[in-house]
Amino acid sequence: MFGNKVRDERPMMPVANGGPVNGRRGMFSVIGPDVVISGNVNATAELHIEGRIEGDVDCAGLIQGAESHIVGGVTAETARIAGAIEGTVRVRQLTVERSARITGDVEYENITIENGGHIDGRMRRIGTTTVTATPLIASTARAPLATTVEIVEANQSAA
Repeated sequence: MFGNKVRDERPMMPVANGGPVNGRRGMFSVIGPDVVISGNVNATAELHIEGRIEGDVDCAGLIQGAESHIVGGVTAETARIAGAIEGTVRVRQLTVERSARITGDVEYENITIENGGHIDGRMRRIGTTTVTATPLIASTARAPLATTVEIVEANQSAA
């Protein structure tokens, strides 16, 4: 009766970026399309969300399905957003897919927005950038053509 179980010999699924997350290779959690969570969600590994979350999401990596809806803030190292988010998004490596709808401020280090992806809010790159430029033509009679510029905050709007 119990001894006839067939063991699943399939290999573990790799994490989306190809490497282990927090030392847990292949670890991820799934919130299915029929699940509604009222409260905050914390995960140390990758999180796949297909359902609805009414609360903040904090995880190592996030993959959000196109039919998914998050009402709350999102914090992650990497995220691939395809559904709707109403809240602040703070992610180092962010991909906004064509079906994504973000209503809220977005903080990122690197961002990719596919054609059709929507962000309605302020966008701010994490950290400050110092740009130094030198003149191409040297002249003693003229003022310098370029100076050092420090970008404190960049406000962009994605269409």
